[in-house]
Amino acid sequence: MSKALTPIDPRPIRLLKRALLCLTGPFYFLYIGFVPLLCARRKGFRGWYWRAVKRACSRLLWLLSIRVEISSADKQALAEDENSLIVINHRSHLDGFTLMDAVPDAKWFTFAAKKELCDAALLSTGFKGAGLVEIDRSSGKIAMETLTQAVQTMPARRSVVLFPEGTRVKSASLGSFKAGAVVVARETGRSIRPIVILNSDTLLPHGKFAPSSGTVTLKVLPPFECNLSVSVEEDLARLHATMAEVFDAGA
Repeated sequence: MSKALTPIDPRPIRLLKRALLCLTGPFYFLYIGFVPLLCARRKGFRGWYWRAVKRACSRLLWLLSIRVEISSADKQALAEDENSLIVINHRSHLDGFTLMDAVPDAKWFTFAAKKELCDAALLSTGFKGAGLVEIDRSSGKIAMETLTQAVQTMPARRSVVLFPEGTRVKSASLGSFKAGAVVVARETGRSIRPIVILNSDTLLPHGKFAPSSGTVTLKVLPPFECNLSVSVEEDLARLHATMAEVFDAGA
């Protein structure tokens, strides 16, 4: 059996954890989902809220008997990371939870969300208070301008997380990348911090609802600096090749 699929806990413990998740999970995640409505205007809310979400993700993975493996050096690199965009490949619904579990508290980050969600009456206050970046997807140009402006106003230690493949990929290697992260990095002068996720689709493949117990691995790559003397397409191809090399070696 591969390391990824080696169960973390004995079967009786796994069953007990999942029963506990079924009983307590809905209440806990309702709290995480709606507390922004109450706290969005409180000073320091964004940092506090994302730490709470991180703890929730870590507890969820523990209850699912899933371990996230990341080296101490990679974790330290993330803790010290500044002036970057985080770019990560996308294989499974587990990816976001895995990233949240792995990123240390010292590193601030946020996600992009489509504008329709941020405009919803019930959710807009919470999403905006939590610092989500609103993206208007009706126009690619407007989306890039919005994302660029948001990144320009972010503190150096905060990064927006982007999935350049755009959706979960079923192929044996990485899917093709959209140019958004490279365009924004070139416009803002930020570097790109690539993160490669391995085996999340082994534990939770497309079409499966309940993940298997096992280990997901994250590899944090050195900062990727765009080269303004070449085209966006050339930078994008170089970024893709850099991440694909690590993904293919670990797959």
